[in-house]
Amino acid sequence: MIYPLLILNILLLVCGQTLWKIGLKNKTLAFTFDSIMNLIFNPYILCGVLLYGVATLIWLYILSKSDLSLVYPLQSLCYVLALFVSIFILNESVPTNRWIGVGFIILGSFFIGIK
Repeated sequence: MIYPLLILNILLLVCGQTLWKIGLKNKTLAFTFDSIMNLIFNPYILCGVLLYGVATLIWLYILSKSDLSLVYPLQSLCYVLALFVSIFILNESVPTNRWIGVGFIILGSFFIGIK
């Protein structure tokens, strides 16, 4: 039961980050009241915060049922999914060194997940 919840948690976190990135597109952040209010009430930012809230509740449940030394490293698969989201949704280019890093994350997650 923990692995499906962990996958859901990863999906929610990456979706939240993606919404934040979209919400910040073409925005200039300034520490003024108006800028902060516009940021807070941006629908993409709000949806991202909501997804992060749900992900946090799921994460608390996961932590109550599993070893941190198992689930926390597996959550690094967020970085792998985020790389693909960056390419296919945000149209970012990904250099070779990031692909190599993601390969190490996948390999490490595999070894951690082995019983």
